Amino acid sequence: MLQVNFIRENKEEVIARLAKKNFEATTIVELVVELDEKRRNTQAELDNLLAESNKLSKNIGELMKSGEKAKAEILKEKTTQIREKSKELNEAINTIASQLQEELYKLPNLPADIVPVGKTPEENLNVFQEGDIPVLHEGALPHWELAKKYDIIDFELGVKITGAGFPVYKGKGAKLQRALISYFLDKNTDAGYKEYQVPHLVNEASGFGTGQLPDKEGQMYHVGMDDLYLIPTAEVPVTNLFRDDLVAESDLPILCTGYTPCFRREAGSYGAHVRGLNRLHQFDKVEIVRVEKPENSYAALDGMVEHVKGILQELKLPYRILRLCGGDMSFASALTYDFEVFSTAQDRWLEISSVSNFETFQANRLKLRYKDANGKNQLAHTLNGSSLALPRVLAGILENYQTPEGIVIPEVLRRYTGFDIID
Repeated sequence: MLQVNFIRENKEEVIARLAKKNFEATTIVELVVELDEKRRNTQAELDNLLAESNKLSKNIGELMKSGEKAKAEILKEKTTQIREKSKELNEAINTIASQLQEELYKLPNLPADIVPVGKTPEENLNVFQEGDIPVLHEGALPHWELAKKYDIIDFELGVKITGAGFPVYKGKGAKLQRALISYFLDKNTDAGYKEYQVPHLVNEASGFGTGQLPDKEGQMYHVGMDDLYLIPTAEVPVTNLFRDDLVAESDLPILCTGYTPCFRREAGSYGAHVRGLNRLHQFDKVEIVRVEKPENSYAALDGMVEHVKGILQELKLPYRILRLCGGDMSFASALTYDFEVFSTAQDRWLEISSVSNFETFQANRLKLRYKDANGKNQLAHTLNGSSLALPRVLAGILENYQTPEGIVIPEVLRRYTGFDIID
């Protein structure tokens, strides 16, 4: 959430920068400033009344001591009127504050200066590419056909149990899935990230804290009876571990990792591009989250990018890194890098990770602060990244590592799978 003072002092800048995200902010920004002005004026009126009430109380005491009870009673009547007016003003302030908060929740985060201008994914900037795209044998198959051929993923069985987008992993497919999770977690903990196991459902406050609500409400599964949401990513519960916290400066940076299943409605997603593992309603992901001092957060973002690069280099998958343009960025992000692996059998790039810096946007919603060297409370910066999302990594492995004899397991995973090939 953007800070009110910054909006007041930089109205035109906020409007211009949000236009980079293709968000027309003028009406909301003007309303935010108007509501804040109204809140300030009402608060000033209340403060003046309270000061007058304190002064009258002192005068009443002096009159009572001097025996001038009649005059004291007149002032008491006035203090009663002030109390009634103060109550009205308090209620007005609460109403205005609620309206102000509601408008602030509608504003996306400001994109960083280096975010490219653009509206569609085609306008994202390719900043790095590595790995040779393999030449597959004649008759090579896409992963959904390989899954059926080797009986490792059953999409139809998932439809029977739940519906489309909920696959069942079987035999060596399940073992490969578990191997990837263990490998990702080990890479993250070896890099200094502390592992957490977190709930897979969160309350509304957690959804607002990381920016999924109200922006992504329609994409989240909601358990109405209990007013809880199935998590779309481990980012939500892990980052909310620190909601309402005042952390010591010496504790920063905070590095967290966790594995969770993720649940997304993906409403409106149809067509060949979402076949198989390309887009699911339930999938597994290992996440990394950082809480940083503001001056260190962009160096930390670069470090997270290098960390994910290292994993893909070990998996020997061809990949590229995109700096997302304003129109393709998430509501809460200030800067995002997407990683994509090349699916040789599908002849296209598949997104497998997003690494983002949210600056103070989430921290302001979370009230996540630290005390600086001068003893002043400051908002921290939060960052997160997929390290990694499993479905498309698995799709990339199945398709790029297929041979006429079977699917070869990447060498780095063999100590986790216990086998070298799926045949």
